[in-house]
Amino acid sequence: MLSAALLLIAGCATMRGEVADGVKPKIATQELDSSELLDVAIVVFDSEPLTDKQMRELGLSEEIRQAEERFVPIHLKYTMQRTGYWGSVRVVPAETDAHVQVHGTIIHSDGEQLSLLIQAFDSRGVQWFKKTYSKTLETADYRNLAPGTNDPFQDLYNTIANDLAGYRNQLAAEDVRGIQQVSELRVAQDMAPDAFTGYLSRDEEGRYSPVRLPVENDPMLRRVQAVQVRDDMLLDTINSYYEVYYNDLWQPYTDWRKLYLEELSAMKEVEKQALTRQVLGLAAVVGGVLLSSSNNNMANSGLPGVMVVGGAAAIYSGFEKRQETKIHKDVIEELSVSFSSEAEPLVVEVVGETVRLTGSAEEQYRKWRAMLRDIYASETGLPLSAGRDGTQPSDDSPSVTR
Repeated sequence: MLSAALLLIAGCATMRGEVADGVKPKIATQELDSSELLDVAIVVFDSEPLTDKQMRELGLSEEIRQAEERFVPIHLKYTMQRTGYWGSVRVVPAETDAHVQVHGTIIHSDGEQLSLLIQAFDSRGVQWFKKTYSKTLETADYRNLAPGTNDPFQDLYNTIANDLAGYRNQLAAEDVRGIQQVSELRVAQDMAPDAFTGYLSRDEEGRYSPVRLPVENDPMLRRVQAVQVRDDMLLDTINSYYEVYYNDLWQPYTDWRKLYLEELSAMKEVEKQALTRQVLGLAAVVGGVLLSSSNNNMANSGLPGVMVVGGAAAIYSGFEKRQETKIHKDVIEELSVSFSSEAEPLVVEVVGETVRLTGSAEEQYRKWRAMLRDIYASETGLPLSAGRDGTQPSDDSPSVTR
């Protein structure tokens, strides 16, 4: 029993998908031609649900989780932009028809461990990969940090970016062009489904392929492209605010993660000391009882009684030591509250609309997409229709000055 307990003390859990230390980013050896570049949309991440009890035990808060769902994809965007393999890389509040989509779920996140489930697929509906990435830190990893370039979990971000670049580099030139064409046609069908019916096919697996292409300088397609430019401008505006949010968040969030790790390490050390005392105390009590029941000189020496009393005292000391862990948990919870007060969401005025960059940003973006269809319909004279995302044209849509 003693050996098993000591093994438990010494053991540590390894997270699934643990990335290596010192991962270097893959950088393009030469500048790629614009025709070779694919645009990337990183959709704001979500998190695996936690109960209120789990949140309390982990010392987390809903505000921290919402902040991480934006912070993590923004830092991934910065990491990808430095590689030279991509066109525009944007963080988006909802799924778009970009060349490449990246979706992420935060499985676990605190100052010690980060675990992400990442899915990547292109406009054709071809999944590039679905992988779990995890990283466990030590206090020393919180040195030489810089916003946008060096996060404590930079090895994890570099690994994700390298996997994306590796898959992109396996594509043939015709695949790249096919991704670009399908993306353009999906945008066209989204804006004007009646005008672009029959240009794309979709198989049972949800994969798109061109059936035919618009003629060169097709006026309908040129209008769609003009509307798409406005959508890109909005996304660029949203990204500028995401970046301000990221920069404002960097210091308090980094401090919170570092202090969380320090408190967690201290708490684990206290628990280890408490368990050691309890295990050794239990061993002494058991040994004393066994000796006292034997018929030998040792049983009559008084040693068993001393062992039982000493062992009981060690067990009680262990329980007292364990109570100190509550102090560290309280500090973690206080850090969470402090962080939440500094991580207030931002709001942005876009075309007369107030977009709040929290959970409501997705709905605001859907309204903007509906507004784009209004613009396209008024410029082409085509009837209004619902888009693929289910948004409907509405009389109470925000007004747009043309």
